[in-house]
Amino acid sequence: MDFSNPEKLALLSPFELKDALIQVASKSDRSMLNAGRGNPNFLATTPRHGFFQFGLFAMTEAERSYIYMEDVGGFPQRDGIEARFEIFAKSRPGVPGIRFIEAAVSYVRDQLGMSAGDFIYEMCEAILGCNYPVPDRMLRHSEKIVGHYIHREMVGKHPFSGKFDMYAVEGGTAAMTYIFNSLRENHLIKAGDTIALGMPIFTPYIEIPHLNDYQLVELMIDAPPENNWQFTKQELDKLLDPKVKAFFLVNPSNPPSVRINDETLAYIAEIVKKRPDLIILTDDVYGTFADDFVSLFAMCPYNTILVYSFSKYFGATGWRMGVVATHEDNILDAKIAALPEARRKELDLRYNSITTEPRKLKFIDRLVADSRTVALNHTAGLSTPVQVQMVLFSLFSLMDEPESYKKSMKRIVLRRKEALYRALGLPVPVDPDSVNYYHLLDLEPLATQMYSAAFAKWMVKRLKPNEALFRLAEETGVILLPGRGFGTAHASARVSLANLNEYDYANIGRAIRKLAEEFYAQFEKGSGSSKAVTAAKTSGGKAKAGKKAKK
Repeated sequence: MDFSNPEKLALLSPFELKDALIQVASKSDRSMLNAGRGNPNFLATTPRHGFFQFGLFAMTEAERSYIYMEDVGGFPQRDGIEARFEIFAKSRPGVPGIRFIEAAVSYVRDQLGMSAGDFIYEMCEAILGCNYPVPDRMLRHSEKIVGHYIHREMVGKHPFSGKFDMYAVEGGTAAMTYIFNSLRENHLIKAGDTIALGMPIFTPYIEIPHLNDYQLVELMIDAPPENNWQFTKQELDKLLDPKVKAFFLVNPSNPPSVRINDETLAYIAEIVKKRPDLIILTDDVYGTFADDFVSLFAMCPYNTILVYSFSKYFGATGWRMGVVATHEDNILDAKIAALPEARRKELDLRYNSITTEPRKLKFIDRLVADSRTVALNHTAGLSTPVQVQMVLFSLFSLMDEPESYKKSMKRIVLRRKEALYRALGLPVPVDPDSVNYYHLLDLEPLATQMYSAAFAKWMVKRLKPNEALFRLAEETGVILLPGRGFGTAHASARVSLANLNEYDYANIGRAIRKLAEEFYAQFEKGSGSSKAVTAAKTSGGKAKAGKKAKK
């Protein structure tokens, strides 16, 4: 890849541009501060300890069989497994993770009303990875437990009737891939259709619709910084156009990390009442960094597909774990049922190898089948050990009634933001709807705060695409991503507050401040020359006027 032309590089996805910035920053001996990608440098330890202890117990279960053979074990046995688990746990007092899994079993039995023995058996078989995922969409107890977690974090105290189904997937990126594909395969979107995107947004939501696979028309619904990154009513009213088939958004947003406020959520719900055929996809991966978060899935469950990933909150990007959720009664199933008979027959042929009644197949189960090209539906499903860790993450959060972990996560990212702004020499922006996972540094307002509006306009006008990002990378080793790549209208940079330490963000603030000082020195020099020329012209004009007066 040619990294020498910033204009051409501006056409790249911000995540690919990051590689060019890293290469530039790596040319010197200084340390590199990569605040571009949002991989957190913190993680939840207790549920991980629990995972490994559960794994050890599962191994004792496996080794109860085939003892006469070396290096060979068998499947766990359901009978008596709860008693054997208690013996195992009591024999390891004080071992990290033991108290947690004991508490998890108790919580599942006493608070969720599930069989402790059945839960332990499912976890043992799953953590050993010795069987296919059955059911393929999600293990039975796993779906119920993760469902409780999703309800708590995404719905909260908001009134919600009915149940929802979930599909465990390989993170939010897999969810996006599968959903786009199944919407197309089931004729819910087709080439030439218009979809609305809540801007700014995670870049792949902008890029995927352009692919030859989809060829969709994008309608941007802007949440401008002047409105505290909230959608305006005027922008949301674009959704009233019946040609808009679907509305995709990330909430809290990426990169501003601002959740949709109550007033805006209510307005979207009113629009959905007027557009009952509108499909909504809400990607709420950062919702767990907010207090009392309410998802659009809670407000408009009939119309909404929920995507949630465990990656950021629990520091689990390498696990590749997430879920897709749809209400048991939803617009997707209704739209499929209302397709013309010719289309329905076509879909009958697509799915008749996995069910004798393809027309009763829910969209979410079609999603599972489509993810494995239908023919491999019998081997579909997320890796079962991954599902175990997902369950333990969920139980860890459910049992944390004081929300100590959430408070710690929020405190970490806020302190980093404060360190950044201290070094910039500016007050920390206050927004009650910000969750602070990312932060968008809008260059013009920053420059205005530092110096003046005139300087800010001068600087932004002269900056070439991504020039500030490349200069930061080359001169300071700081890596930020371009805000434009996420659909922002202003010259800006995305800084992740999740993946470096506090002193690193202070260094980033100082580096940005230094760059601004260099630009301001150029501005002052140019302004001084302009003032001299203006003065000369003015004095020359006065002299000519004087001569004319004498004549």
